[in-house]
Amino acid sequence: MSSTAKDHSGGNSLVRVEGLHKSFGDKQVLKGVDIGFAPHKTTVVLGPSGCGKSVLLKHLVGLLRPDQGEVWFDGERIDTVPEREFTRIRRQFGFLFQMGALFDSLNVKENITFPLHESGVHDRQECTERTMQVLEMVGLEECLDMMPAELSGGQRKRIALARSIVLRPRVILYDEPTTGLDPIRSDVINELILKLQQELEATSIVVTHDLTSAFKVADYMILMLDGHVVMEGVPERFRNPEDPEIARFMQGRASKQELAAIRNSSHRTGVLS
Repeated sequence: MSSTAKDHSGGNSLVRVEGLHKSFGDKQVLKGVDIGFAPHKTTVVLGPSGCGKSVLLKHLVGLLRPDQGEVWFDGERIDTVPEREFTRIRRQFGFLFQMGALFDSLNVKENITFPLHESGVHDRQECTERTMQVLEMVGLEECLDMMPAELSGGQRKRIALARSIVLRPRVILYDEPTTGLDPIRSDVINELILKLQQELEATSIVVTHDLTSAFKVADYMILMLDGHVVMEGVPERFRNPEDPEIARFMQGRASKQELAAIRNSSHRTGVLS
């Protein structure tokens, strides 16, 4: 397999997975996934819960290794890189975890400077300058000395995002960035995704099942169902898909089988009379 496989823009992919398979016990999660992510663009990976979206992201930063297939970054195959050497690759990725994953015992400044210290940056002035720079980018300079427990859910996400970009990554990964947020806070996160992609010229990969968010931030969209990529293209292609299963997901409709199971269960338990 070639590291020069083309992405959807016709150029060389900065990040790519080829023939990716991953199982946990008897459960197959990824079933031969091929995706190329274009540099300096925002690619949204859509799909229902359990379809393999987050598992895909974890392969990109070496948190998981494939059972079969390959992972490439900037022309280098990285799924075979030993863990002790993977840090140099991981530092080029910013990862916004679904729940933010802030350290509860550290204040905002300490949370953001943590990856700086881990990467060998110890100069106090440089750490402060870079911390304030990313806090300004997410609009939360006033939260510098606050503890995570004092922040709202939306603020925690934004602080976690600031921490994920403090090392100036080339790729930003977003795992369900709007989960647990109300529509207004979700839109703030969407605006930040757009802003950071433009200002940092980063390659952004957004995993979500939030369709409003997807259509707002995406340059390109990929739909996964049952461990496979079933559709990809520019956002307009996804507005009126012809395939009934894809259309059902995009419209948020339960299947006939799911509705029948719910109704039959209600009748059996006597909930409906």
